[in-house]
Amino acid sequence: MKIALIIENSQAAKNAIVHEALTSVAEPLGHQVFNYGMYSPEDKASLTYVMNGLLTGILLNSGAADFVVTGCGTGMGSMLAANAMPGVFCGLVIDPTDAFLFSQINDGNAISMPYSKGFGWAAELNLQDCYRKIFENEGGAGYPKERAEIMRTNRGILRGLKEASCRDMLTVLKSVDQGLLKAAIAGEKFAELFYPNAKDQAIADYLRSL
Repeated sequence: MKIALIIENSQAAKNAIVHEALTSVAEPLGHQVFNYGMYSPEDKASLTYVMNGLLTGILLNSGAADFVVTGCGTGMGSMLAANAMPGVFCGLVIDPTDAFLFSQINDGNAISMPYSKGFGWAAELNLQDCYRKIFENEGGAGYPKERAEIMRTNRGILRGLKEASCRDMLTVLKSVDQGLLKAAIAGEKFAELFYPNAKDQAIADYLRSL
């Protein structure tokens, strides 16, 4: 699985901590981690939590990533922005129980975490435990197990609702404020990471045209 990491400007100084926690769990399980930044508060390209959501939509809908790990001070802003995108099902994960239940019940494709609120001593251990609950188990197995089928049904209903209420990603990209879009993909490693992995040529071509 291709996992993308996105962090916005207020938490950019913690990129190395989060990236290390994520790779230490995900890579031994056979997953790849792609760090889209921000890498430091001094980055020329600055991401807001709104851009986190837009970038999450781009990465998932293009197939450049299978799963996105993002966040902000509380995790709520990035979660809301991500869930505004078509095809994105993002959960707010604060502790390992959240991570496990989101994976088993909701089986989404993105999580948003708080990198300021409650981020104190041994925070990196909490991150590792959360990522382990997400990536070491098969998603959507249900909890409790006997409710797995109804949970699967409800996920399908939610996908249908999302499809009915959202436009496709290419239309979103063409309709959104183009300055916002350009800023969201201005990261120093965006092109290097995105274009070799994107599977949707129409989305890739449109972004190249900017």
